[in-house]
Amino acid sequence: MERKGIVTEHGNPVTLIGSALKTGDKAPDFAVLDGNLKEIGLKDFTGKTKVISVTPSLDTPVCDLQATRFNEEAQKLPDDVVVLNISMDLPFAISRFCTMKGIDKVKGFSDHREASFGISYGVLIKELRLLARSIFIIDKDDRIKYIEIVPDITHHPDYDKAIEVVKQLIT
Repeated sequence: MERKGIVTEHGNPVTLIGSALKTGDKAPDFAVLDGNLKEIGLKDFTGKTKVISVTPSLDTPVCDLQATRFNEEAQKLPDDVVVLNISMDLPFAISRFCTMKGIDKVKGFSDHREASFGISYGVLIKELRLLARSIFIIDKDDRIKYIEIVPDITHHPDYDKAIEVVKQLIT
């Protein structure tokens, strides 16, 4: 399914591939890769609250700041909350980025192989084969509690709102 009019890149309209998810939906599974090329999915985080920070590419300033900010926020969260960063970057580049930046609380994953996450969550950009900047917060029962798809992928998400939602889920 293709969706237009939701996201731009520097003001230029792009097409999202995949179904539009809504809060309350059961979170779809996905298959992404970690830095060792091990396949990881939603099921690997069963029983945890999941914050999924989606970035187009960690090699850009906004994505860098997004991963860094969520790493800082993750330090303050309990162990039953996991923060994932998913991008189309290669697994090796994600590992290198996290090591160089000291990102140790956010788990970085690559959707490069199959675009499984991008299609399942409706954030794969057809024209760029990148993921639209977005945030998904999923509760312990795998229900989507918060979605933000940033209107222009060059802009920041609402970090404070996302963290507020997480705090409401864990209190």
